[in-house]
Amino acid sequence: MRAGDLLRKLDQRLLPRLAATVTRLGHGPSRTPLLGWVAMLSCATVLATAVLATGGPPVPDRTVGEVTRVGVVEGDSIPRYEAAAAADLAALAGRSLGDGTYALVSLNEYLTPARLAAVVGDVGVAVVFGRVPLPERQTEIVRIPAQRVPEDVTAGMVKLAERKEREAADYRARATALGGGGPEERELRGLYLSGAQVAAAEAAAYRSECACLYALVVRAEPTKLRGVAARSGVRVVDPAPEVQRLERTVFTPPLPEQRDVVRPPVDRTATPAPTVSPTAAATAGPPTPAPTVADRSPVPEVTDSSPSPAPPSPALSTSTWTPSTSADMVEDDDPEPTP
Repeated sequence: MRAGDLLRKLDQRLLPRLAATVTRLGHGPSRTPLLGWVAMLSCATVLATAVLATGGPPVPDRTVGEVTRVGVVEGDSIPRYEAAAAADLAALAGRSLGDGTYALVSLNEYLTPARLAAVVGDVGVAVVFGRVPLPERQTEIVRIPAQRVPEDVTAGMVKLAERKEREAADYRARATALGGGGPEERELRGLYLSGAQVAAAEAAAYRSECACLYALVVRAEPTKLRGVAARSGVRVVDPAPEVQRLERTVFTPPLPEQRDVVRPPVDRTATPAPTVSPTAAATAGPPTPAPTVADRSPVPEVTDSSPSPAPPSPALSTSTWTPSTSADMVEDDDPEPTP
């Protein structure tokens, strides 16, 4: 019997008798202490009945706050990671894992959605990772929840293209609205315009269903996972039987171009040379050479997965390398894979 039905019956049977008893006691000489004891006894009875009906107090979720990490971090040896993942996959031979286990599959190169479908085959997919590989530019790492490949992946790319177009327009608007002609304003304006250029290039790539996909999370039995590891284009399959909930797991697959040690991609952004007014040029000394190209390698940031972020706020960096599941999340109603 459900708790609500039991309490309803308790009210129907107990409350009329309790009301009659309280009425009789209320006319006696010792009504004050008796009424207090009766009220306390009634509350205790109701609480005990509710606890028994629901099977006891609720059990707290002990996994709250715990985050499982699968993949690599900056400074890790790629060959060592590949060997350890292969050993973990071999150790699962002969084990029965019920509905299977999650695994992080890294690819040797960036693939289009159509080519990724050939790699996936009949294995259940949960998430696909992508990045537009612009030469010598850091671009955002994104994750696309996908059960059907390539259909869900191409739909996710359309959403990414729309967001990147909004980012490019926002950068251009910030550059136009930026006042002042000092060196700091000119540098910031140049960075905004550079960010707009990168975002526009990413939008165009995603709209064309680019070769931007380099990893995915699957769920399958160990036997099928070994079959995936043997397929052409697959770099490594890293099984993760410890993963129970995807929303509390951070996956960090290596990029295809990372072969020895995990490090951020090179980002060479040319800072625009400051302009000099004619009056200042007549009184100034030898011209100052334009700043050289800077090689910026920010420290990677690892956070939880989240929905698509709002347009970027002003910053002195046009792109950030985030080797995690959090760079961008294309929303999906049901991210769990289909076995």
